[in-house]
Amino acid sequence: SAGQRSSGFKLLGILDVQRTPCARDAILHGAGGSVAAGMLFFLSTSRVRRSFDVGFAGFMLTTLGSWFYCRRNNAKLRVQQRVIQEGIRNKVVYEGTSLDPTNRPRADAPSGPS
Repeated sequence: SAGQRSSGFKLLGILDVQRTPCARDAILHGAGGSVAAGMLFFLSTSRVRRSFDVGFAGFMLTTLGSWFYCRRNNAKLRVQQRVIQEGIRNKVVYEGTSLDPTNRPRADAPSGPS
């Protein structure tokens, strides 16, 4: 409809780069990787067509590598956040009760000054 705003830049019409986690960084890294790979290959061989192919392959490999690395780190971060949230929730629930681990007398604690 006329009142609806554009949803952002879509790569190949399918991948919404602004809303997909890691997509923007992965594409930027891929662009850098493609330029680096293509230029290095061209400088070493002076073959234009093959340098373009190497640059495209560099784009694909760098983009996918960056994408998976970022997604893996995000998944790790989500797991850590979930563990921390569960710990905070348990602290709130059990604080001050007999199940509170900080409330128990510790056997290995020294009984007096030494």
